[in-house]
Amino acid sequence: MPEKLILGLDVATKTGWTLMREGKVYESGVQDFSKRRGESNGAMFLRFRNWINYLIKNNPIECVIYEQAHHRGGAATEICVNLTGRVQEACAEHGIEYATVHTSTLKKWACGHGKADKGQMMARAVTYLGRKPIDDNEADACLIAAYGFEEYGG
Repeated sequence: MPEKLILGLDVATKTGWTLMREGKVYESGVQDFSKRRGESNGAMFLRFRNWINYLIKNNPIECVIYEQAHHRGGAATEICVNLTGRVQEACAEHGIEYATVHTSTLKKWACGHGKADKGQMMARAVTYLGRKPIDDNEADACLIAAYGFEEYGG
């Protein structure tokens, strides 16, 4: 049986994702769920749900770690909360454990202080990816997966 994977997610309209095995990046990227012309938020949530279920069904994911949603109000909060709800649904449906990590906790773990900027986080992600991340979403997902591996074990 293949080794189990940890899925790290930076959940947003542009979701960064990383599959990590034994502390090493197996695969990663950014999935864009931006609304298409005339599309509702509900349609975006359905596309996200289909994607996360596809990822889970096609990989032996043991644990999902994602960044805790910030409740600042407005459209961005509605989208983030609904997308993280889809993560929880998919994990429940497939019997997968999940956990969250607060942004400042992740930044402190990755860079030594809770107010690290995007550039510092992207530079730190290079150590795991072995290349420059596509963007800050992939960088964060990579670090979330690495944090999950270290915190919860592989």
